[in-house]
Amino acid sequence: MNDWMIHTENLTKRFPCSAVDPERGCLPLDGQAGEGGLAWFTAVDHINLDVAPGEILALLGPNGAGKTTTVRMLSGILKPSEGRAWVSGFHTVRDARRVRHAIGLLTEFPGLYLRMRAEEYLAFFGELQGMAAGQIRERTALLMARFGLAQAQKQRIAEYSKGMRQKLALIRAMLHDPDLLLLDEPTSAMDPHSAKQVRDAIVELRRDRRTVLICTHNLVEAELLADRIAIIRRGRIVALDSPARLKAHLLGPALLEVRLAHSLDGYLDSLDDGLEGMVEVEARGETWFRYRTGQPQETNPAVLARLASQGARVLTLSEVPRSLEDVYLRIVEDSDGG
Repeated sequence: MNDWMIHTENLTKRFPCSAVDPERGCLPLDGQAGEGGLAWFTAVDHINLDVAPGEILALLGPNGAGKTTTVRMLSGILKPSEGRAWVSGFHTVRDARRVRHAIGLLTEFPGLYLRMRAEEYLAFFGELQGMAAGQIRERTALLMARFGLAQAQKQRIAEYSKGMRQKLALIRAMLHDPDLLLLDEPTSAMDPHSAKQVRDAIVELRRDRRTVLICTHNLVEAELLADRIAIIRRGRIVALDSPARLKAHLLGPALLEVRLAHSLDGYLDSLDDGLEGMVEVEARGETWFRYRTGQPQETNPAVLARLASQGARVLTLSEVPRSLEDVYLRIVEDSDGG
């Protein structure tokens, strides 16, 4: 467990049906009524997850899939119904206070104190984390400047826009420089520039060997940031791997495109002769073609070398982008039996 920033064993959370929106399909546990005659809804179902120090993991899934409940258990806010979890080496139930000190948490609804000035608000939470006054001032100035809020430091939070409030909530999570950040929709309501500031900050955290778990619906953002993607559906993790490996597994071999400075003429014929890993070669126009390969590191240099030996002038060789959205929809449909 000391090798992991997050480690869970069969982490499970159930709620009585009376506490859950019936539209989410609340069902009795194992077909039986729960305590006091109530039926139970399994929000998180036996999740086993390991996240390494310095890793960025994106947790994806539809609304009601169990993402926020998972984060609440990892942060010590909710006790699991079954299973166990350790965060930064601390048990989330026995060592809940130490867990809360080790993490920075941005919840879906951050609960800002609107009557307070931003600097007062951050000073209050810094004191709760045991930070010295000088350290609070230094970190506040640094983070407010990083996220473009330095001029608004003395304003009341009620005067902040929605995007500014989201950035302030993120600053609060980062204030005590935690080893692990749990971020629920961190760029929600932000304009493109502000969202980029947040993404840049997350990349910096990775360089400092900080660990980040992001819950998001933004698939482009997840692919940009995450080392691995975990897709959760009906409380269970149904896929977990790097974006590239998920694409390769579900969408097949990489699709490459080659464009020449002239007509293809007979150049494709020269590629049919024994280039290992190259499949589905197809001309798509007078000067360009596509092919697939499961071994791009070996196949692509060989393709270029073969074309050059035949006198072809290659303008570009590039991978055709494949969307993480396609992967996500395929996994969700498969988990639904579609």
